[in-house]
Amino acid sequence: MVVEPKILNNICTTAHPLGCAKEVENQINYVKSKPKVKSNVKNALILGASGGYGLASRIAVAYGLGAKTISVSFEKGATERRTATPGWYNNEAFSACAKKDAVQDKNLILDAFLNASKEEVIKEAKSYFNGEKIDLVIYSLAAPVRTDESTGTLYRSALKPIGKKYNGIGVDFITEELLEVSIDPANEDDINSTIKVMGGEDWQLWTDALLNADMLSENAVNIAYSYIGPEITKAIYREGTIGKAKDHLESTAHALDKKMQEKIKGHAYVSVNKAVVTRSSAVIPTVPLYIGILFKVMQNKGIHEGCIEQMYRLVSEKLYNGGAVPVDNENRIRLDDWEMRDDVQKEVLDAWNKLTKDNLKELADLKLFRKDYMNMHGFEEEGIDYSQDVQI
Repeated sequence: MVVEPKILNNICTTAHPLGCAKEVENQINYVKSKPKVKSNVKNALILGASGGYGLASRIAVAYGLGAKTISVSFEKGATERRTATPGWYNNEAFSACAKKDAVQDKNLILDAFLNASKEEVIKEAKSYFNGEKIDLVIYSLAAPVRTDESTGTLYRSALKPIGKKYNGIGVDFITEELLEVSIDPANEDDINSTIKVMGGEDWQLWTDALLNADMLSENAVNIAYSYIGPEITKAIYREGTIGKAKDHLESTAHALDKKMQEKIKGHAYVSVNKAVVTRSSAVIPTVPLYIGILFKVMQNKGIHEGCIEQMYRLVSEKLYNGGAVPVDNENRIRLDDWEMRDDVQKEVLDAWNKLTKDNLKELADLKLFRKDYMNMHGFEEEGIDYSQDVQI
């Protein structure tokens, strides 16, 4: 079929297989252009590896560190009436490139929240890694719902402020129009459900399962991703329901780090990453507008990064730099260091305070935001004829 983007409320419901493959190749080529990183990592497990930071992590680890990788993701294949999810095509594209480049990989399509999936992954890892243990675990799940197996309760995450109604501005990044945003405050169920889905509980369950199965090597590293952000997005993000979940994730990291040090002399970290375009960030009110301005400022300063640049910097400059892992006073790795520089945030805030419908395109790079978003779904890639039929 001829595959076109179908977007409603900043959500794209289609994906182009050739475009997704091209985007994966672009990220692989970026890492290939960089120096190999020396590390002790031979085997890595990436939970949530089919898109965004998870996919970029897998590419950085496989091509930058030369490690064998197992990817766990919950994606859907195509039907006669609709395309597969972008992550499905990304997994296929990564495996095709890996085969060509003699890079060892394995994809598992599983719901990572389920206990049975944890058991299946451990079983597969024992076989695939030939009895060797896992040196690096990356937890990058970004699912909107989770079922508690012990009670059967379905928990759904919420994008809401806490304490009072949020009134602010946002943007339709397709039409490039400013929008007024108003969101009612969360109740206790919203907060608890978001923590249940996006907090650290499942990361801890994975860590316990791997430790109990004796699957983590001595000095293994276990890492999850978080975000803090600026004052502009604080009410809807860090001080909202998602922020509560991230607080829980970061507090979980302290407990896991202590446990891993005691059992295997390993470490658990949270990496606070830069704001980038993901399927999640595109639907958080205010965030796309902030990112558009941020991109403009960081490009002008020559320090703009996407997911793959961030993840290569994570492995090369933070985790495996030949010395101690640099952390802040909360034991977090700060990959948002360039974003949160005083000069960057001052310029972003100045632009934010000047925003009108007339100067929006001058102050925010929404074209780059849109391109990143479309590329993520396999669209607007150079060299692809989107008028042609493709096998989905």
